[in-house]
Amino acid sequence: MTDKLVRSSTNKVLSGVCGGLGRYFQVDPTLVRLAFVFATIFGVGTPVVIYAILAFVVPQEEGFDNF
Repeated sequence: MTDKLVRSSTNKVLSGVCGGLGRYFQVDPTLVRLAFVFATIFGVGTPVVIYAILAFVVPQEEGFDNF
């Protein structure tokens, strides 16, 4: 595992949470995204709240412009 969890600046769709989680746990970020989609479908929206919280709590990866 890497040292700390950060939101990805290069592998992101919305805010980089899934890309950062994928890098942290050393799995493909696409698998993390699919897990969030399935959890949202079967979890009735709770993962959406978790994703939003992670988007605000997890810091952005340093060294890249956020444009």
